[in-house]
Amino acid sequence: MDQNIVFVYKIETQNYISVLDLSRTEAWGTFELEQEEEFETFDHYKSNPIQGRTFFANQDDMVLLVESINQQIQKNRQLRTDGPVHIVSSESAAGSLRAGLERPKTVIGFPDFLSIGPLGELDKKTGQTFRKDWLIENINIEQEVEYPVKFSNTLREIEDIPNEVPIYIWYGNNANEQICMRFLIYLLNEKTNEIFLINSTELYEKHINTQKQQQYISNTSQMESPNLKMLFEKNKKATALSEKERSHLQLDWEALAKTKEVLRIWSNGEIKGVPENHTDSTILHMIEDLQKQQGNNDFIKIGKLLEEFFVQMDGFVDIFFLEYRIRHLIYSGFLEIKGIPKSLWNYSVRMRNE
Repeated sequence: MDQNIVFVYKIETQNYISVLDLSRTEAWGTFELEQEEEFETFDHYKSNPIQGRTFFANQDDMVLLVESINQQIQKNRQLRTDGPVHIVSSESAAGSLRAGLERPKTVIGFPDFLSIGPLGELDKKTGQTFRKDWLIENINIEQEVEYPVKFSNTLREIEDIPNEVPIYIWYGNNANEQICMRFLIYLLNEKTNEIFLINSTELYEKHINTQKQQQYISNTSQMESPNLKMLFEKNKKATALSEKERSHLQLDWEALAKTKEVLRIWSNGEIKGVPENHTDSTILHMIEDLQKQQGNNDFIKIGKLLEEFFVQMDGFVDIFFLEYRIRHLIYSGFLEIKGIPKSLWNYSVRMRNE
């Protein structure tokens, strides 16, 4: 920003920070050097900070600052080792696990939806950047600036897991969690920890959903904290994955990472890549049906359409991917739009009149 300006950030946490954390903090000191060469011997304890001067950083600079600070946190991080580590394929499910499980425990929520988008080299910056660019170009993702930071922080948290604690990976019978489980096993390939798998869908059906009239639940994030606690108690005597099982799941991930499809579904107990227009005809039929139910050709709120989609469709398709396909159908001339498609809740659609 200025060759003579030095920013000093005071790290007061062992938790990795986000861009929002950085923008809200008052742990900054700003100093001015008389000459640029002084930086090599600069000591902020012996200098007086600048008062009343403001600096602006763009989003990319903020991400770089956060990455640099998090690297320093990781170098000096000291983690507790009393209690298991639980990893689950969504941040919302992680919140439910934190509330439901007994202490001590550590819960890590994976901040992405791996049933959509490219998967190649996600353990490296090149693959993460390629995926981020695809998401930004196609998907109305929330907290766009925070996404790469959250992804990096999650990989750091997984890397930081001490070798002596057991690791529980939660997943359900849907494409996202099945894929994420395999990616997590791949990331843990050099760790000697015992790893246990908890299939929340199967355990829920076995121990909780005994009444057939109840709604089928395919995703861990759909389950309440007390139920997750019960499922963990029921699974405590499970056997850790063998080396052969871990190797098989790692190979599964490596095969998935080479695929080119940007939409994957869970069908007949398998992860299947499908064309990105896989849901287009279903979306159009649902819009036609909703318009017939209304008895007119009025516009239909996107929120109502997506709600209907989840009621009728088997499997678990990312809501933001569905919205991406709706926008594609608008741009392709199949649908008319009312409002601005800057978020899921800002616009409505209807079939285009001939």
